[in-house]
Amino acid sequence: MRTWIRSLRPFDALAVQTIIERTIDVREAERFIRLFHEENPSAGDPQPRLREVARDIARYGAYTHTYEELQFGARVAWRNSNRCIGRLYWRSLKVRDRRQVLSAEGVAIECVEHLREATGEGGKIRPTITVFPPDTPGLPGPRVLNEQLIRYAGYRAGSGEIIGDPRYVDFTERVRALGWRGPGGRFDVLPLVVQPGRGEPLLCNLPGDAVLEVPIVHPEYRWFEELGLRWHAVPAISNLCLEIGGLCYPCAPFNGWYMGAEIGARNLADVTRYHQLPVVAERLGLDTSTERSLWRDHALVELNVAVLHSFERAGVTMTDHHTESGRFLTHLAKEEKAGRVCPADWSWIVPPISGGVTPVFHRYYDNRVLTPAYVHHR
Repeated sequence: MRTWIRSLRPFDALAVQTIIERTIDVREAERFIRLFHEENPSAGDPQPRLREVARDIARYGAYTHTYEELQFGARVAWRNSNRCIGRLYWRSLKVRDRRQVLSAEGVAIECVEHLREATGEGGKIRPTITVFPPDTPGLPGPRVLNEQLIRYAGYRAGSGEIIGDPRYVDFTERVRALGWRGPGGRFDVLPLVVQPGRGEPLLCNLPGDAVLEVPIVHPEYRWFEELGLRWHAVPAISNLCLEIGGLCYPCAPFNGWYMGAEIGARNLADVTRYHQLPVVAERLGLDTSTERSLWRDHALVELNVAVLHSFERAGVTMTDHHTESGRFLTHLAKEEKAGRVCPADWSWIVPPISGGVTPVFHRYYDNRVLTPAYVHHR
């Protein structure tokens, strides 16, 4: 047993094991196989593959994707992600096929390796997905119960104050009840909780070499370093199901790279998260007694300047919201030229800072749901 993981007994809402009773809808499988062959002419006539898939579903209630189908499905699911602004590079997604990994320990080890590979050399982030076994009739696939592979703990102090990330107070309390002992700081990396298809869940403390973090400093204000802020380099979502052709892969952690505003205008700025705008405003000497001073806006800009500067200084891949907005419209034009719908949720595509001066603000989008897709577990 590796020192950074240990078995646990099942616990309440975090250890739900659902037996999959339904069989795969052959129509969904057929639609996907036809899409795969349509966009990959070198795959040849789809009819033999369609007959094979229909036969397997009739016999076993499920079928198995080839690696090429899995890779295509994972990439198209990113292409179809209506809340993601960074889809221009959907074809570059690296797909790690780990469908043979069944144990909780094996999943934990591969999630750690995912972070190492995705981080790249010196922070050159690589869009990556690791796909574990799908749900099948009678046996659910494994699950990672964290929202992301890397997130920070939140501790409720006796005074009612929250130390760390308020969003993860409940999750932190659950893993502490299982024996995890975080240091009690503002940026303690939470352990992974892995639920296998059968058996007990597993607690995994992420090794330090798998978690690259960036200290947040400002190019002009030296006092910014005194705030003690930092953030992790890889945003790896781990609680969504990858649905391809009727098959659900419930454990398929994936990542791109950060847009600065995700950290500077949400994670560190939101009132329900680290709530740093009043702190920055005070250090800037801004008048916070009236909203007409626009102190929040001023502080928000400087916080975002610091995030972008810090990641650039550290050599870690990051984009800004103006550049990414332009890239999204380039992606949109390419998809329209290819005769495809590019679904997009306006409320997610428009950045949380200076939205009105980005080009994505000034138009409407088709927000239909397409498959393959990344979806919340049913």
